[in-house]
Amino acid sequence: MFKSKVAELLGLKYPIFQGGMAWVATAELAAAVSNAGGLGIIGSGNMNGELLKKEIDKARKLTDKPFGVNLLLLNPFIDELVALLEKEKVSVVTTGAGNPGKYVERFKAVGTKIFPIAPTVALAKRLERLSVDGIIVEGGEAGGHIGEINSFVLTPLVEENISLPVIAAGGITDGRGVVAAMALGADAVQIGTRFVVATECIVHPNYKKAIIDSDARDAVVTGRSTGHPVRCLKNKLTREFDRLEKEGSSKEEIERLGTGKLRAAVVDGDIGWGSVMMGQSAGLVKKEQSAKEIIEEIFSEAEKIIYNLQSKIVK
Repeated sequence: MFKSKVAELLGLKYPIFQGGMAWVATAELAAAVSNAGGLGIIGSGNMNGELLKKEIDKARKLTDKPFGVNLLLLNPFIDELVALLEKEKVSVVTTGAGNPGKYVERFKAVGTKIFPIAPTVALAKRLERLSVDGIIVEGGEAGGHIGEINSFVLTPLVEENISLPVIAAGGITDGRGVVAAMALGADAVQIGTRFVVATECIVHPNYKKAIIDSDARDAVVTGRSTGHPVRCLKNKLTREFDRLEKEGSSKEEIERLGTGKLRAAVVDGDIGWGSVMMGQSAGLVKKEQSAKEIIEEIFSEAEKIIYNLQSKIVK
């Protein structure tokens, strides 16, 4: 129903990416999203090459559709991962936490499409000069590591300043968000938080329940003083972050507090002291569904919204 350059380029039924969330976006979730017609993405986080290879192999057993890998450019194993992805020739690479400039030509040489994440117009313009295939524009409503500008402003600002396709991310969870993103100039969308509660996502049940039970005010930002703010569930951990920041603790002390806390939430189900990364859109997530049900519901709703809008236009 939507004309999308990105969907056509990648052979997708729907113009939707699944966010490459570290620890959360495993091969199981990525394959399910790809099988449902979107682009599933494995979140490599701080994996080494051996771990990522296992996830890629597993994904290829679960789907014959295109899928991608998200690279965290601050990962100490980044060069090892890039070499692996060159060899594996995955369909798509998305990147975050930095500029992928020195790797772009290597990916292009093996036919891999590359979509960096940009939280600002300035970074989006720099990335365009690298001849990447599109820009994922992530607003401050998103979960995990975020920028300061929200999607309703950032998406049209980037769209009018670059000629590449824009993939809108942050605060999108349903058909309303998709229609709004398209109206703002996006060619496709990326959704993270809602896919955390997909039945194929293997996070701890406590993590899923925390999202379903939350509202938008529960998704708070910590770590602004470090220069790497993170949005996650308000809990004992976030209150301790706030205390350390108010007391003027060092960046190193604040970062130590966060070490291992995402794994604690995802794997162990620690909702009190774990880092339950989620976006403000968690307030709109009410139930667990399969990836297929999520995607089909989103685009069915989007189609109805467009039809209703057309009926309201006065000619």
